[in-house]
This record gives sequence, C-alpha cells and structure tokens, in this order.
Amino acid sequence: MTSAHTIGLFRGPEITPWLDDVARLRVIVFRDWPYLYEGDLAYERDYLAAYAASPESLFVLAMEGGQVVGASTGLPLVDDTEAFRRPFLDSHIDPDEVFYFGESVLLPSHRGRGIGHAFFDHREAHARALGRFRWTAFCSVDRDPDDARQPITHRPNDVFWHKRGYRRQPGMTMHLAWHETGRGEVDHALTFWLRPLETTP
Repeated sequence: MTSAHTIGLFRGPEITPWLDDVARLRVIVFRDWPYLYEGDLAYERDYLAAYAASPESLFVLAMEGGQVVGASTGLPLVDDTEAFRRPFLDSHIDPDEVFYFGESVLLPSHRGRGIGHAFFDHREAHARALGRFRWTAFCSVDRDPDDARQPITHRPNDVFWHKRGYRRQPGMTMHLAWHETGRGEVDHALTFWLRPLETTP
C-alpha cells in the first residue's frame, strides 16, 4: 500500500500551534493497551507545554490529508521534570548527556508504513545535530505479560526497539500515576531504554 503521508519537523517554539493535535493523539492512542489511559485534553496540553518551553525540543509529525495522524516528541532530558531525570542520576548517567524521546503515537490505520522508523530517524538526527548528547532514551510502561486485559492481537514493540539499537535497563525505573479506564488513578512503573548516540549516522 502506498503511503500518502508527509513528515513535518517542528522545533522549540514552532511546536506551539501543534500542541492540541498531539494532545488529541495521545488521548486516542494511549487509551489502548498497554497504557489504558483515560486522558484529558487540558492536562495533555499542559504536559506538552514543557516541550514548547524547550528551545531544543522536537515534534516529528506525520500528516495526511491535512490532518496530523502521528506524532513523535523529544527534548533534552534536563528540560523535563525531576521524576524523569532521577533514574539517570541514580545510575550515574549525566542527564545533560541524554536526549529524551517523549512518545510516539500513531493512529492504527497508518501503522506498518515505515512511519515509526522515520520518527526515530528524525529524533536521533536532531539529537546528533545538537552535538553534545551521548545517549538517546525513552521509557515504556511495565505490564504483567499474563494480564488478562492484554489483547490477543497485541504485538509489543520490543523487537522493533532492539533493532533500532535500544536496550532495556532493568532498575532504571520511574513511577507515574494516571487514570485507567474503569479503575481510577493507578500508579505505574515505567522502565527506560537507552542507546548510545554515535556521532555519525
């Protein structure tokens, strides 16, 4: 199937007009397994404001037919909250040397077209161009593989992330609470994945 999508790159203050689009996608995509997130658009926009405040942040947006169908975000880890930095400090990794990938959200109808690879390619290139980072990193929610809520058709991203050179770091874990559909606010563990950022692609 031929994809008609385009990719747009927006940095620092350029991302402000797109905050509502990315907030909307986060609410839609994270409603599904494994996040089961009962989202709130106002909260999402406030969360994403940190990216707009960072002069070196990046939004990678996939667009089709004038609509944003996917989004991937990143910013220097030092521009995120202390909760995200703490696992690195505890592991003796300098947050100043880490470019953090916030999320990649893509509508199911547009998956399998190579957009996920483009999201990583552009964020890694952006971090490399900034010239001072040793690592790129992201975190993923930890779920019990026997959780009955997991759909039979679910395919975890672990193989894809491994192929991209990322490795899960047991023990580098943070905790965030969010509302799960039908369960209210629940505390969740999220573990980080790291990749050394080479100086050339």
